[in-house]
Parts: sequence; C-alpha cells; structure tokens
Amino acid sequence: MTDFHQNFNQFFDGLHIPRQQVHRSERMQIHSEAGEGAIHRLVPRPDIEVVISDFTFHRNRTTPVVTETAMVELSFCLHGTREISINGEQYEFAPGSCSLQFMNQLGAEFEFNENQSYLLLGIGIPISTFHHYMEDDSGKRSADFFQLLGQRPFRIFQETINPAASVIIQRIIQLVQSCAAKNFEVESSVLQLLSMAFNSFLIDVPSKHRLPKHDTQKIREARDIMMERMTDPPTLIELSRMIGLNDHKLKTGFKELYGTTVFGYLREKRLEKAFHLLQQGTLNVTETSCAVGYSNASYFSEAFRDRYGVNPGKIIRHSPALPGSDS
Repeated sequence: MTDFHQNFNQFFDGLHIPRQQVHRSERMQIHSEAGEGAIHRLVPRPDIEVVISDFTFHRNRTTPVVTETAMVELSFCLHGTREISINGEQYEFAPGSCSLQFMNQLGAEFEFNENQSYLLLGIGIPISTFHHYMEDDSGKRSADFFQLLGQRPFRIFQETINPAASVIIQRIIQLVQSCAAKNFEVESSVLQLLSMAFNSFLIDVPSKHRLPKHDTQKIREARDIMMERMTDPPTLIELSRMIGLNDHKLKTGFKELYGTTVFGYLREKRLEKAFHLLQQGTLNVTETSCAVGYSNASYFSEAFRDRYGVNPGKIIRHSPALPGSDS
C-alpha cells in the first residue's frame, strides 16, 4: 500500500532535494545554489501523502519521473504556472486550478521556470484507497480506477479551485506554517478536499435533462438575468414574465437544469463572488456584502460563515497566502 510513496520520492530526488525519510513527514529545504524555499511532506496516515511545494529556482528545471506504481493525485496550483510532459503530451497547470489525476505506469517530465515563485499542494493516494472511497455501504463502486483510465496511462480532470476548497487549503498551509500540524487535523482537511473533488469530477455529473429545447433556452436566459441583477434580482413571478415561461415551468425546469432553486443558485453565486472580492482585498466586509446584494452585513457574514466555515474578515486577512481565481 505504501509503494505509491516512491513516486513522490522520485520527484524529490529528481529535484536533488535531500530527504531523510522514505514515507514519513518531513521538511526538505531547497539547496541555496539551486534556489530558495522548501517542500513540506506530510503523511498523516500510510495511504495518504500531502506535499506542499513553496519554492523558486534560479534556473529552469526539468525533472524526469517514471511512476512504477499506479496512484490518484489531487493537486492545487496556487502560484506559478507549471507544465508537465507525460509520455510526450504537454499539460499546463495554471494558478487557481484544481486537477484530479489518474496515473498508471508512465514517464513524466516536470518543468519549472527560473525565478518563478511556485506554491503547490498535492495529495496522493493508492488505488486501493480510491476504490475504498468510491464504495457505498453495499460495496458497489461509483467509479473504478481502471475503467476511468481505459487503455490510457494517464487521465486528468481540471477546474478552477472553488472557494470552499480555498478555505481548507489555507487551513492546511497555516497548520504547516505553525509547525504544529497534527495528523488528525491534516487528514480531516485532506478528506474534505478529496470529497469535494470526487463529487465534482466523478459523481455530481449533470444528468441528461429532458426539458424541451425552448424551455432550456428560457431557463438559461433566466439564469443570466439573475446573474446580471445579482444585487437587485426580480421576483420569481417577474422573472417568469421576463422570459415568457410560467413560474411552475421555471421552478421545476431550473431545478432539473441546475440542481437547485432559482434563489438557492443566486445565493451560492453571491457568496462565491463575495469570496473572490474578499480575496482581492480592495473591499471590506460591509462593502463586499453590498456589492453582492446583501443589505445587511451581519446577515451576509452569517451566510458566508455557514457556507465556508470562516468569517469573511478572515479571508481578507489571509488573502496574500492564496491567489483568487478568475471564475
């Protein structure tokens, strides 16, 4: 079960970073001649590896890695655009991106640009653990590693880091920076990130809706109107009149197309926009609440805390640690 750690060992050794352990937590310092920064390796339990890379190289670096053990990796690119060549095919990881990768035996080259600041977080698990997470109480799997890969040695899913994940990543980085990260704290945060990624990429796949094409177009129009009028949205009756669809069709069709109610969707998008505004650090909490349509800052703070588990003011204070995404 621990063989997958060797994939990470190859990466560390390829960067010529001295390490003391094979699969134990440790901090590995970048040699001063090569660059500056460090890699924090965390192994909260034998089948989970967490790697936080925070470094800058003085010269361009290309690091070859040949994976001998299949594994699943969830990675977050927070600063610095990096590229990976896998079996001759190029992949880019831009700041603010989340990637879920399935890899069998393959050859990869990691490319890092000179004088580029990188902040990356990676989570690796073996196939057995992935299959365990994909099982329900009857033992049935919702996703299978080998079926996802097919005949390919590598498959990747990518999306923008969502605000809820950003909060958890920030928490992990703070734990590491405090030099007091306990295994249960790291593990619980990692499981939350894995759960979000698995649900987003593998489980919460939109079902094929059976709405008439005309109704689908009208409901998407309604969605656009709500986003444009986020700070002063129309009522449901007003919205149905604006798009020329009765309110019953609007309500049921919107739920089928987007998986939530019209105003549930609006609430989620308001809070997402608020998160990104707070990360930019140009508005305070009251100004942000008004910018996304909340007239009461206290109610906004409560809604934000319920959704992301932190007070909005804390996002402003810690925004330099994590960049905002462009979504």
